[in-house]
Amino acid sequence: MQLYPTRTAAHLAIAGVAVMGAGLIAREPAIVGWGGAILVAIALARGVTLVSVARIRAAGFEMLWGGSRRILRSARGGTVEIEAEVRNRDTLAARYVKLRTIASSQLDVRIEPNRGEVSASGRLKVKVIVRTPRVGQHGLHGLALEVHGAPGLFEVPLTFANPYGIEVLPRPFMPYLTQPRGGRSHLLAASGKPGRVRGEGDDLRELREHQPGDPFRKIAWKASARRGTLLVREFEREERDVVWVLVDAAVELWAGPLGRAPLDLMIDEAAAIATRHLGRGDRVGLIVLAPGPRVTIAPDHGPGHGQKIAQALTVGCGTYDADRSELDESDVAARVIEHLRPLDARGLDDLRRGDLDRLAARAESMRARAPFSAPAPLGRSQRERTLRRYLASYGIESPARAEPDRRDPAMAIAESLTHIARVKPRASMVYVLASPPADAQLGQLSEAVRRLSRKAVHVVWTLPDLEPGLGPPWEAPRPQESDGDEGQSGPTPSNKAFQELAPIAAEAVLIRARVAQTRREAVLRKAGVRVVRLRAAAAPSRAADVAHDGAHPPQI
Repeated sequence: MQLYPTRTAAHLAIAGVAVMGAGLIAREPAIVGWGGAILVAIALARGVTLVSVARIRAAGFEMLWGGSRRILRSARGGTVEIEAEVRNRDTLAARYVKLRTIASSQLDVRIEPNRGEVSASGRLKVKVIVRTPRVGQHGLHGLALEVHGAPGLFEVPLTFANPYGIEVLPRPFMPYLTQPRGGRSHLLAASGKPGRVRGEGDDLRELREHQPGDPFRKIAWKASARRGTLLVREFEREERDVVWVLVDAAVELWAGPLGRAPLDLMIDEAAAIATRHLGRGDRVGLIVLAPGPRVTIAPDHGPGHGQKIAQALTVGCGTYDADRSELDESDVAARVIEHLRPLDARGLDDLRRGDLDRLAARAESMRARAPFSAPAPLGRSQRERTLRRYLASYGIESPARAEPDRRDPAMAIAESLTHIARVKPRASMVYVLASPPADAQLGQLSEAVRRLSRKAVHVVWTLPDLEPGLGPPWEAPRPQESDGDEGQSGPTPSNKAFQELAPIAAEAVLIRARVAQTRREAVLRKAGVRVVRLRAAAAPSRAADVAHDGAHPPQI
């Protein structure tokens, strides 16, 4: 249990020390005794606070989430509300000065009310409002209650470890997965190119005479009675596209403001494309590259397949793997210890410091209480994989690696396009969501695109726009303003020069990047690729809208 002095306690302690110092200088015992009495009173208040908080904890101060579910789904950018209840089983009321959540940094959480009082033997219901700016499986690990001890000189944080999971799906998948299913959606075929042929459908093609082998359910009894011969109904079947969606999930694409990074927008765009084609009855496949093939889902159709694609986009772009995370094994172990200690019955007191093998075993045994069932991420050893799996299962964030991937993703995209050209069923459309390829890889990529074009496969390339739009990242920190005669009177000349030159240099770099991107776009268009720029303010599924202006997108 840790106690933190309030500002009042700090001021009283400083005053007590100052009074004692003045008494010693003046050689006045009464003044020294007065200052010492202040310090003794502070020490007594600390002891009273320890006793009162220990009593609260022994009486059973606890926190419970409302409802029976421990996982809540939300769309990216949405807001959800969760009810929580704080129970005080003590005979004395407990006043708290701050109530906060212990949650993943990928969530924006606030509590109402965040301060108040829990009555004696009473309950306090609070509302936890969570905004979900980024896809993934994130955790609410519990609440922290800061209690004031009498007479308000010390604060004691009481932590209630109660894991709760927030699964954030790409925005277009939420309405798709919640819409009613059945009826005509089960009559749509799922392979081939758009066309109308004879088969199982819902549009009547013709009435013909019954032939051996025709099922009785196709007999048109009323028409047969009128004509005096058995007639059967022949329907038209709509053949559908086979669509592949390739997403470049390179770790550097997570750079940017939370919820507005390039990969945030690309995941939403991929989800919009997938849901649009699945809603038409097309077969949709998915490949997530990071930079090599990370997730591969063969083309299929139906709501169940949509669930698979949504899950792959939600967790397949995560940064829990050792080659995508900024955390090494010791950093992962530190986060596991911090999260596991309040959950463990013994508080990890029986674990020696540095014994990561026993820590991994203990973490694996506690994973049954986790809200998510996560696969083991990549690691340099089985022990590290176990610890990283604990983070993923509880939704504890793992920051993305600062260094970019060494391998150019364009090579992996070219290999994936070659694979798509060979596999069956034959693809009819391919969407690529990635940054523009480097000049060295344009030749290999163009050859893969031409191979698809010879098979009448249309390729649409969606890339993030280079427009900053999110605020200048080169902006220097503002100098501290002076208060009267204290401190500096303004920014130094070097700071002024940096503030003047940084925007100019950044604009020059941006112009150079635009020129390079325009040149690469021209090469892609020459190879038969339809290029679409993805802007932060653009409507979702821009590439899908372009692709459906006609039967197929025109080649430019």
